[in-house]
Amino acid sequence: MSDRDRADAVYAQLLTRQGEQWVQPRVERTRRVLELLGDPQRAYRVIHITGTNGKTSTSRIIESLLRALGLRAGLFTSPHLERFTERIVVDGEPVADAAVASAWEELAPIVELVDSELAAAGDAPLTFFELLTVLAFVVFADAPVDVAVVEVGMGGSWDSTNTADGDVAVFTPIAIDHVARLGSTVSAIAEVKSGIIKSGAAVVSAQQAPAAERVLRHAAREKDATIAFAGEQFFVEDDRLAVGGQQFTVTGASGSYPDLYLPLYGRHQADNASLAVAAVESLVGALAHDVVVEGLAEVTSPGRLQLAGVEPTVLVDAAHNPHGAQALTEALKASFDFDEWGVVLGVLEDKDASGIVEALAPIATHVFATAPVSDRASDGDHVADIVEARGLPVTVHPDLADAAEAAREWAAAQPRRAVVITGSVVLTGEALTLAAEEDWKGGREQ
Repeated sequence: MSDRDRADAVYAQLLTRQGEQWVQPRVERTRRVLELLGDPQRAYRVIHITGTNGKTSTSRIIESLLRALGLRAGLFTSPHLERFTERIVVDGEPVADAAVASAWEELAPIVELVDSELAAAGDAPLTFFELLTVLAFVVFADAPVDVAVVEVGMGGSWDSTNTADGDVAVFTPIAIDHVARLGSTVSAIAEVKSGIIKSGAAVVSAQQAPAAERVLRHAAREKDATIAFAGEQFFVEDDRLAVGGQQFTVTGASGSYPDLYLPLYGRHQADNASLAVAAVESLVGALAHDVVVEGLAEVTSPGRLQLAGVEPTVLVDAAHNPHGAQALTEALKASFDFDEWGVVLGVLEDKDASGIVEALAPIATHVFATAPVSDRASDGDHVADIVEARGLPVTVHPDLADAAEAAREWAAAQPRRAVVITGSVVLTGEALTLAAEEDWKGGREQ
């Protein structure tokens, strides 16, 4: 059996478990597995990241900065776009298949033991995300890495990743999402997320709504942690468009870093970069300017305003809640010079489809409603009804391939038109696969 087949077999076993949307406040189960493995998550320093939007991009920027420093970095993010190994990154590359298989062989007997303990106690077996978190921690210890950049799966205090003791706790903007599990107010959600702050840690945060800021400041005081906020201790200046991205200056806690280039679009990505710089400063102290230049210039963030096609231009973006859709709308206005946008939109049923449509309305000329390939997908007709109620032209399509073809034909029919595919991480992953298969960057046949 090849290494890829062995790794895919591990993923197949994980998929037999309760999915990552099955969430209970039971972090102690993950802690039990790690304890029996010798606590691999304590073998390296940790930067722990939570928030509502921008977590993955910020995580990737932090990881790139760490590698520019000459440190061996691990990165754990979710969900994946095309293959599950994207979630566990070592030295800037998805984890090797052989490393996945080796780590699973190491932890499989422990999983069997803990599953038996849970069954005896009348509890459900270990879940997909609980085991994926453990797998990542084992891979990082085996590598070994110097620093692990760990993105929370959901929430904070009871998330499986909170078994790691973050030296730095990073908070991207906190907004309403996952209401059924995190709460219906910003302060309630911030309370859950603030649980990643460990005693004596350093906390860095994006600008927050007053309710969230109050919660974070209180949690930091309770844990005797330092705290720094964007707009106060660090900030972005002189942000301007550049070919393939943007240039700006970051003023951090330890100094100013002028004329930085980031190959990502949108002011929100510049804000993510400043947050990342502050996080790395909190871990290692002042950074050399050339380190920051190199770290930002090498950043990639798949599925975030990513160019997937030309002639016509097609972008994909993983915005899946109103806050993310608003950031997408602002970035499209500021960074691209098109008159009309066709929006291919597919959302999951637990998301605020109305809020997403409202946020996208200022740039949407025509919406191509569809559904991601997911048991949790919202029906394309339902999405279309919401779009139509907003007064926007809309057509319904049975799947992404049909919607994308219609949108690309629409865009090609007139100059200064482009397409953006958004609404779901699942849909984004589908779009990237489809774009590669159909060679959208090769242009359309005439």
